[in-house]
Amino acid sequence: KQEAYSREQKKEGNNHFKAGDVEQALICYTKALKISDCRSENAVLYRNRAACYLKLEDFTKAEADATKALDVDQGDIKARFRRAQALQKLGWLDQAFMDAQTCAQLEPKNKAFQDLLRQLGAQIQQKVAQLSSTDSQVQQMFKLLLDSSAPISDRQKAAQNLVVLSREDAGAEQIFRNDGVKLLQNLLDSQQEELILSALRTLVGLCTGHQSRTMAIVNEVGMDRLCGVMASAASTVSLSACHLLQVMFEALTEGMKKEIRGKDEAILPEPSRELRSMLHHLIDMLPASSVSGAGRDSAINLLVKQVPRKSLKNPDNSLTLWVIDQGLKKILEVAGTVPEVEGGLPLTDNTPMSCSVLLNKLYDDLKSDKERENFNKLCEEYVQRHFGSSDMENKLRAIQTVSVLLQGPSDVGNRTLELSGVMDAVISLCASENITQQQVAVEALIHAAGKAKRASFITANGVALLKDLYKKSENDRIRVRALVGLCKLGSAGGTDFSMKQFAEGSTLKLTKQCRKWLCNEALPPTSRRWAIEGLAYLTLDADVKEDLVEDKKALQAMFELAKSEDKTVLYAVGSTLVNCTNSYDVEKPDPQMVELAKYAKQHVPEEHPKDVQSFVEKRVVKLLEAGVVSAMVCMVKQESPALTEACRECIARVILALVERQEDRGLVVAQGGGKALLPLVSESTDRGKFKAAQALAKITITSNPEIAFPGERVYEVVRPLVSLLALDCTMLQNFEALMALTNLAGISERLRQKIIKEKAVPKIEGFMFEDHDMVRAAATECMCNLALSTEVQKLYLATDSDRLKLLVLYSGEDDERLRKAASGTLAVLTGEMPELCTCIPGTTSHWLEIFQALLLSENQDLRHRGVVIIMNLMQADKSLAEKLMESEALEILSVLAKGDNPNQASIQKAAQRCLDLAIEYGLIRISHCQKSF
Repeated sequence: KQEAYSREQKKEGNNHFKAGDVEQALICYTKALKISDCRSENAVLYRNRAACYLKLEDFTKAEADATKALDVDQGDIKARFRRAQALQKLGWLDQAFMDAQTCAQLEPKNKAFQDLLRQLGAQIQQKVAQLSSTDSQVQQMFKLLLDSSAPISDRQKAAQNLVVLSREDAGAEQIFRNDGVKLLQNLLDSQQEELILSALRTLVGLCTGHQSRTMAIVNEVGMDRLCGVMASAASTVSLSACHLLQVMFEALTEGMKKEIRGKDEAILPEPSRELRSMLHHLIDMLPASSVSGAGRDSAINLLVKQVPRKSLKNPDNSLTLWVIDQGLKKILEVAGTVPEVEGGLPLTDNTPMSCSVLLNKLYDDLKSDKERENFNKLCEEYVQRHFGSSDMENKLRAIQTVSVLLQGPSDVGNRTLELSGVMDAVISLCASENITQQQVAVEALIHAAGKAKRASFITANGVALLKDLYKKSENDRIRVRALVGLCKLGSAGGTDFSMKQFAEGSTLKLTKQCRKWLCNEALPPTSRRWAIEGLAYLTLDADVKEDLVEDKKALQAMFELAKSEDKTVLYAVGSTLVNCTNSYDVEKPDPQMVELAKYAKQHVPEEHPKDVQSFVEKRVVKLLEAGVVSAMVCMVKQESPALTEACRECIARVILALVERQEDRGLVVAQGGGKALLPLVSESTDRGKFKAAQALAKITITSNPEIAFPGERVYEVVRPLVSLLALDCTMLQNFEALMALTNLAGISERLRQKIIKEKAVPKIEGFMFEDHDMVRAAATECMCNLALSTEVQKLYLATDSDRLKLLVLYSGEDDERLRKAASGTLAVLTGEMPELCTCIPGTTSHWLEIFQALLLSENQDLRHRGVVIIMNLMQADKSLAEKLMESEALEILSVLAKGDNPNQASIQKAAQRCLDLAIEYGLIRISHCQKSF
């Protein structure tokens, strides 16, 4: 039974492959392989599956399957040819040449074998010439760099040329083989910034996508040296070293995920030892006093990117547990550092926020209560140990740690805040005369205010304290923080107009002071950042939104801060703009529930009069005029843990709001807003990804996609648009995605292939049955453009589906847009596939009436589609032409061919062609033809 099922699956696979359904063929061959025990049969299945993988451009798997087939039968010429094709695409030209040569020797007259052999010969010659040329260039660069007497400008130029060479495979290989890594180590030790940067960038070229070279470089250069470079006080050097380590991590981890074959197979040990060693060095950097603030931020950034699981579907969180065990105390050491206290670790303004993000990522990656309890226990022990000290510096360290935890894993932060005496100490230190102590305490109070457990306590006890600090303190650093605390407590009602926390006018006074501090360039950036934090809370009030957008100077000051090196401001800016554009989610209450609530004397949220759509549109226009798009673009480009998924969601929401009006989309695209959306569709919250994808759809509908997303970027747009075809998306998102895909499908065959490869066709077909008229028509329009691809055309030949019937019936619907789309698809299909024409009479007994109605339509586009379909049917089959000429179609065509309207020339020409065909077939005499009229 198993063998019979295997043969049946193989046969099905062959049929699917012949019909062009490669993915279904692949599934059938795989099923057959799972149950077949016959070696010779398996060899054929592997060979066939290799052909599927070649079509799907998965050349590694194609080579692997062809090799398995050859393991059974070395004389299998088809398998050998397929392996040669796969090896050619993988760049292993010498091995591909040997296979192609064997094929050509076995069948000398086979043109395909000879063609492949010639191609490979030419490619190998070209590669040899390139290597020879590259080798001489590399030697020349080395000679200059090793000559210490050479002018520094010449050495710098040589180092830059080396960077360029390393970006090409041939150049990277020559540098590596010529002992270039030792030379690059000398440059890293040179103390000259330009040479160090060139060495780091060259190493990036050597490591990118190459696991074996990366492992060799990690072991030869050593993590001590690389971390030492990253610890540099020069921020450009530190960032370049961070980028190199990121590339190294990617090369090693990607190498572990994919199957390595070919030349590297025998020499690649498991890289996990190198990965753990690299992470250990990064953890050790955190509490080291010799490391610069920028270096520490880079180390934290790398840990954020490399340690937590990328997907919760992956059950293995052992790396996170290892980092918590080895490094949580060291992370808390950084988190608890108060920069103003003498002898503390060098930090940047971004370090506390980066620590919060790392701690949050680690905590979110834990799977069980036991793991989370251990994390909590370690944090509590750290805070208790420092808070229990009689030394004020240690108490401040404990409170600062609590602050950082509250901004990260807030559940952990709440537990540390609940520890005996901590909250009392915070309240007490707010009144301290020592500015540093006061500042740490006020910040802790602000972060605690947003957490559910303490919010009501602080609202009751903290407002008076914060008001007192705001009015009486002589230090602006304290005043601005106290103001943010008041803003936070004052915005507790959210967007509910009826829930006012402060007296009338108080909110606008706080706003005015925030704007004043924001525009005051004499204040340190951290204080100005706190002013934006205040606005992020206050702009929940529509009066504040209106005030802010009228203040162009304040807006531009906020946008400049968003572009600055202070990354901690990103979320506050994003939140403020989400509020101003009303791009947050609002659930409209059921009117009946509202009446019931009023009857029960329950609170009913009220919308502010200035939050209606007309006000929102005016605010969007003012934000665009102030330069909001360039700020958004800069924010997306930031390489920082502070650019969290929640922050990316804010940016996606704002850009979606900016492109809501069609007339604004051109400006957004011109300023780079379209390109800024591409990273947001892959790196954001699930909701943020959908918002970014919807913004992409809106832009693609009304702009030329090739201008909005130049070059290869246009192909990156397809996948997010297909994601909007999910059933859990809104009907509007479905509709806009279909419209956008229609636009893309009309551009080129390559884009159509990309849409097909993303498995969009079955989803689009599903929407062709949708009850909503506009969605159904949009899906049919999309199918019309996709029908230009052979793969889609073949689907309509299948006898076991009603695809063709649906198009014929839709061509007779009342909805004009749907009729145009369906008849347009039929015109394309019948023109491209004459064999399809004979199937049309079998779809419905009303087919003739439907096509005649198209010919008689008052809409010129429908008439044109109808006459083209008739022409295609007549050209394809004489018996069909006979049926058409026996109907009223003859008289209608005669009238259409006779017209003299220049706007209908294409209709007249097609109608005349139908009559000419009828004459050729002998179905009508010349007197019936338009020529005799």
